[in-house]
Amino acid sequence: MIDLSGQPEELAWKILIVDDEVSVHTVTEMVLGDFVFEGKPLQFLHAHSATEAIDFFQQEADIALVLLDVVMESDRAGLDLVDRIRNEIGNNRVRIILRTGQPGQAPEEEVIVRYDINGYKEKTELTAQKLFTTVYSALRSYRDIMIIERNKRGLEKVIESTAFIFGHENSRDFASAVLEQVASLLRMDNGVLYARPVNGHNGDISFDVGAATGDFARYLPAANSEPLPQEMTAMLSESHRRKETIYRDNHCVLHFTDTGEKESLLFIGQTYELSDWEQQLVELFCTNVSIALENVRLNTELRDSQKEIVHILAEAIESRSLETGNHVRRVAKLAYMLGIHYGMSETEAGMLEMASPLHDLGKIGIPDAILNKPGRHDAEERRIMETHAEIGHTILCKSNRPIIRMGATLCRDHHENWDGSGYPRGLQGDQISLAGRIVAIADVFDALGSQRCYKDPWPPDEIRAFFIEQRGVKFEPKLVDILFQHWDGAMSLREQFPDEGDVINA
Repeated sequence: MIDLSGQPEELAWKILIVDDEVSVHTVTEMVLGDFVFEGKPLQFLHAHSATEAIDFFQQEADIALVLLDVVMESDRAGLDLVDRIRNEIGNNRVRIILRTGQPGQAPEEEVIVRYDINGYKEKTELTAQKLFTTVYSALRSYRDIMIIERNKRGLEKVIESTAFIFGHENSRDFASAVLEQVASLLRMDNGVLYARPVNGHNGDISFDVGAATGDFARYLPAANSEPLPQEMTAMLSESHRRKETIYRDNHCVLHFTDTGEKESLLFIGQTYELSDWEQQLVELFCTNVSIALENVRLNTELRDSQKEIVHILAEAIESRSLETGNHVRRVAKLAYMLGIHYGMSETEAGMLEMASPLHDLGKIGIPDAILNKPGRHDAEERRIMETHAEIGHTILCKSNRPIIRMGATLCRDHHENWDGSGYPRGLQGDQISLAGRIVAIADVFDALGSQRCYKDPWPPDEIRAFFIEQRGVKFEPKLVDILFQHWDGAMSLREQFPDEGDVINA
């Protein structure tokens, strides 16, 4: 049986005999030598004082029963040991049977009321038959307590595992998280494999392996990967055909689907026979995984849709301003790079990358004659051009979606200057949003190196000189320093996303 609490299933019931008379140890072991409970024998541990008994409890976490003398190194040594076991060590699982040859020293009624024991026997009345009955009853009670505790811990682990899985937002991380938690839940160190059925052109079913651990890692798609063995394929096929989880003596296949009826299968090898309760826990886990899988799919679709909308809007603006399509891609990648090195979390920097293509959305409201004018703008044209910051913010700020709202902030803030000389609000220093400060650098860096209707691209040394000059004026000093620290990476973005006719002079 798999112990979902994380403790290995023991091969014998551990019985601790605590008595200062050697003969009591000998007779007890002799009488119970052939004792078997639920297919497991007894393992005898021997302590001749309360002090020795404490040593056993500090070393052994799974003692099932203590046969305990009362009078040993002191008249109350046994009773004091009960207190230490229950209150100091905190072990409330072990069953404790008091055996005393001097009942006057510890009256039964007083002891039962005051101490957390499970039986009180006088040595003179404890015949072989009564000892057998006492031990059998105590072990049955210990077994039931451990089942309750194991099931409680197993349920807690299912809840913890599915909560952990819910925190993963893409399918690759999701698959890895599922395997990690299944392996932990069932203590399967040898391997777990995650696969989805694929319909072939001729109606055959194959299995796409998405993740694997342990021995099964060799089946992951790769140049030197091995094909799934026939036995494993047969088990996966059976689970797929029956649309249910199946269990065998040495392995099982967990089956679950999302609301789109997309199936996922987990093959778990070299497991043990699961109890009914453990099967219920595993199936509860699969149900929660199905919900998580659906959330992953929906979140991925939503993020992909948002990203597509952002790029469509950005490309529409680029086509009006006669700028090339890869400008916003380079700005997005550089913004992400600067954000990560500034200290943004992966999530924050990823959102900045997705939102940054919207920074010039407001140009949609600028007349073509001004937007694409070769040469410098006059004062009035410059005033009109500067309105694009507020126009973009006005268009986007009504959304409740985080990416769109960040896009609104970028529209408004990416022309603010560190010294307060920018527009539209003349903000200074930390008054400017961090996202706006980052995109300001990313936008100018890429624009200086790009061909525009009013200028030729600048060479890298002139771009660097400009940022040195504007450090602490247009741009936050810390961000300029980060740009210089990662200059080669920033310059390489033009090679990764070149404009038509680009000539790289890095």
